Amino acid sequence: MNDKIRCKWCNLRNPLYVQYHDEEWCVPNYNDQYLFEMLLLEMFQAGLSWECVLNKKSSFRKAFDNFDMDKIAQYDDCKVQVLLENKDIIRNKLKIQAAINNAKIFKEIINTYGSFYNYLKTFTNDKIIYEVGKTKSRLSSLISEDLRKRKMKFVGTTIIYSYLQAIGIINSHDKECFLYHKEIIK
Repeated sequence: MNDKIRCKWCNLRNPLYVQYHDEEWCVPNYNDQYLFEMLLLEMFQAGLSWECVLNKKSSFRKAFDNFDMDKIAQYDDCKVQVLLENKDIIRNKLKIQAAINNAKIFKEIINTYGSFYNYLKTFTNDKIIYEVGKTKSRLSSLISEDLRKRKMKFVGTTIIYSYLQAIGIINSHDKECFLYHKEIIK
């Protein structure tokens, strides 16, 4: 596992993080369920490390009904309180409320575009972007701005940039990483 050179941010002492780096990060996955799950997790990352969120992913999955956007969109104050009492997740009331709000808007986008990926393609022209060393871009700012106009919360340009990396629209493996793609634009 540790014999390969990976991106500098990857904590080699955390098997979950190594697996995420090697098998999931920057790998295109445009399934609506996955896209929603990753948006929710990236939203909870705001102000924290991805490793912190990743370590709690299975607890989030259990607490948030397997990231079922239909169920999350229906959460009420009672469910919010249950989540706020769950010590295994990030207990931030504003983020929990944003998850409920964003589930509703995510569903609206799917209803309008047929899938969330179809919505994203209106910004990406169905292309993968290869770049390293960034935390935001014109693309992440455009998507962030549009999502905020739609009233999504916790979707600033840096969160959206991380999201685009997570789902494989932006490939940002370090030049030294064994997963580096040679088409990186500098």
